[in-house]
Amino acid sequence: MTDSVPGDSPAARPARTYAEVEDALLSRWPETRLEPSLDRIRAFTELLGDPQHAYRVVHLTGTNGKTTTSRMVDSLLRALDLRTGRFTSPHVERMTERISIDGAQLDDEAFVRAFNDVAAFTHLVDADQPHPLSFFETVVGMAFAAFADAPVDVAVVEVGMGGSWDATNVADGDVAVVLPVSLDHAAYLGGTTTAIAEEKAGIIKPGSVVVLAAQEQDVAEVLLARALEVGARVVAEGVDFGVVDRAPAVGGQVVTLRGANATYSELFLPLYGAHQAQNAAVALAAVEALVGDRPLDDEVVRAAFADVSSPGRLEIIRRSPTIVLDAAHNPAGAEATAAALEDSFTFSPLVGVLAVMADKDLEGLLAAFEPHLAHVVCTRNSTPRSLDPEALATEARAVFGEDRVTVADTLADAIDQAAALAEAGEGGASIGSGAVLVTGSVVTVGEARVLLGGPR
Repeated sequence: MTDSVPGDSPAARPARTYAEVEDALLSRWPETRLEPSLDRIRAFTELLGDPQHAYRVVHLTGTNGKTTTSRMVDSLLRALDLRTGRFTSPHVERMTERISIDGAQLDDEAFVRAFNDVAAFTHLVDADQPHPLSFFETVVGMAFAAFADAPVDVAVVEVGMGGSWDATNVADGDVAVVLPVSLDHAAYLGGTTTAIAEEKAGIIKPGSVVVLAAQEQDVAEVLLARALEVGARVVAEGVDFGVVDRAPAVGGQVVTLRGANATYSELFLPLYGAHQAQNAAVALAAVEALVGDRPLDDEVVRAAFADVSSPGRLEIIRRSPTIVLDAAHNPAGAEATAAALEDSFTFSPLVGVLAVMADKDLEGLLAAFEPHLAHVVCTRNSTPRSLDPEALATEARAVFGEDRVTVADTLADAIDQAAALAEAGEGGASIGSGAVLVTGSVVTVGEARVLLGGPR
């Protein structure tokens, strides 16, 4: 029996408003429901005229850092006077964030237009395939078509999950970027880093340049084997490019980066942590590879990095007390966040607000944060996938101890509780030196950003 979108569903009606587009997209398969095939997205993009072949593509995969690195690549390309499209996922607050042109996310009117431009074709694919187009596949098609319509010179495209079977992989990246690979989405991608690497290696296409961030040896072997198999040229961190030096600074850090053809000294990067310096080096190498492995103008690079932002990634959203948002949702991400907090801040106490998805490596996440959080308030976000706060607290008490864990039924209450604990200080900490870290999921951070009135 064909599993298709009913003709009278919201997905089948023309859209006039952002809310109607949102309703139509959410009526489709969610991002967490996967059927490993490129058949639907290929059929979709063929009907659209294969827009993903109308521009050059920088394609990014990896476990953590994809969105921030995508934003860095985008900023560098625009500084070189190239017109860009950028596709990232998931969104922090609104779906419109996923599709950007020239560094700015689509406004509501443009998002509605992008949906309506492809909507009729979605129904043709739904009728012809065993399963309907998913939410993610539909938004990918919207992005590719919007980029061709703009038109852009380069599309910066972040995979949704994995690589080989990801809907974005109908594009052939001129440059394939593989950020550090660690365990995440094990139920979908495999339970070992090598299995995950094999899936992510699928974005490396014949004749492309592959930019490899530093990897575990067994992961690197998988990626290098794929590059050799398809004749891709490898540019590797630690061999061809890397971070020469970095130092924390007010509002971020100052970094010196070695590219393939030049060294760029004392660049201000308004993001925190060694992992963001690494992301910057990877982004620089990707852009060098795309434009022909030539040195970039030093002032252009300086201006591009100074302009980078990454909402929800160690983002200070409020003062008195300081509240920091970070979307870490796996152990590797939590370790990078914790190291950045130690590196760049002197919060005491630092109180965590934690809401995570039920399918995550909770023990590893808690273990990474435990040395750095004086207390953790366990709560939930609004999605059905969010782990129950009491279940989360049970796991947290096993790591933090009974006295360092409390529970709040809502995210708003959790933030209020954490702020009170941070303001009160503990263990001799001075009043006013405490802070709150809201973390555990992109959804958690997005909802906290709305609650706290952060900038869009």
